[in-house]
Amino acid sequence: MEQVLITVVVLPFSVVVHECAHGWVALQLGDRTALEAGRLTLNPMRHIDPFGSVILPLLLSISGGVLFAWAKPVPVRVDRLHDPENDYPKVAAAGPAANLLLALISAVGLGVTVAVGSRLPGTADGLLTFLVLVFQTAIMANVFLALFNLLPLPPLDGSWIFSRLLHGEARRNYEGLRRYGFLLVIGFLILMHYTFVGDLVRHGFLLALGPFMSIARAIAGIGV
Repeated sequence: MEQVLITVVVLPFSVVVHECAHGWVALQLGDRTALEAGRLTLNPMRHIDPFGSVILPLLLSISGGVLFAWAKPVPVRVDRLHDPENDYPKVAAAGPAANLLLALISAVGLGVTVAVGSRLPGTADGLLTFLVLVFQTAIMANVFLALFNLLPLPPLDGSWIFSRLLHGEARRNYEGLRRYGFLLVIGFLILMHYTFVGDLVRHGFLLALGPFMSIARAIAGIGV
């Protein structure tokens, strides 16, 4: 139950930061839409989607499924950006980048917690165990959110980055996939569950997770 509660707190917070990052970078590049809509805030009530931010993470945590969630997309007006063609991919990349930054901060927090814990009396074991679970969950959740959102599947963030690399007919055909919305993402999740695609994703996730856990172990070792 403790792990479930941690997940239900960590995952929504991570997606809120993800969405805020989109809006903040858009603001730096000329679009004030998110600011005007009151979405440049870490107040979860401004971002949370009841199903995608709370119910789904709860169900996945209970069932042992992958850590996944979403929030209400931050509004961005491409026409307000200084250079729409080149700026919107930067706005899209900001969300995954924010998740990777959270994973890095959590890795440092995990390392410091373990290092400090080795010097504290046994009476602090309960608190230390809780903090370790929080930081471990935050690392895994944010690495997965970053990687998943970077997939070139419309409407995920990676699709906007990938689209910028295409030209002419190839780009028009690719953009045509956006009309299917999240059906493509649902199809990919089904492939993950029933085919070798799931093994590939898990392998990629573990590879991406490795550097963050190495940072945590290095900091913990220094503190011992």
